[in-house]
Amino acid sequence: MSNTPFDPSKFTVPKAKPVPVILLLDISGSMESEGKIRNLNDAVRDMLNVFQDTESGETEIWVSIITFGAQVELHQPLISAGDIRWQDLSAGGMTPLGVALKMAKAMIEDKDVLPSRAYRPTVVLVSDGQPSDDWEGPLNAFVNDGRSAKCDRMAMAIGAGADEAVLGKFIAGTANGLFYAENA
Repeated sequence: MSNTPFDPSKFTVPKAKPVPVILLLDISGSMESEGKIRNLNDAVRDMLNVFQDTESGETEIWVSIITFGAQVELHQPLISAGDIRWQDLSAGGMTPLGVALKMAKAMIEDKDVLPSRAYRPTVVLVSDGQPSDDWEGPLNAFVNDGRSAKCDRMAMAIGAGADEAVLGKFIAGTANGLFYAENA
């Protein structure tokens, strides 16, 4: 028998391993028509509810939200899905997808924001797929270079006239098909 004194602090439960999900949400002016912004808000609310319901002691879904419209904003820094209180977004402005991709890439590359112990991040683009800036260069860098190249990518089309070619380029090379807001 060892003479080591009993130390209750040595009996800790391992922390849940984070599953990071980064939502890239298009809140540009084109999302104002045909109830698209309402569809986006409903889809995100549904996603957050599913994330909250699927957490276990071993995994915890962390969510970060980047919105792009009149500006590109880190709408929600990475936190547990259970801590997010969703507030509906409104639409306006251009569609700077390229800048949003650069912000998401910078976040993923930063090990202080996204620890190495985390599971591989999933990035979900929710858009009608009508970017107004140079997005193909940033997409290429996102998909091919650094930690962001290892992400899983999903896309959800909003609206009947969504540009499936743009959204298809975002998910190219993944096993994921294009989702539609109606069947989120």
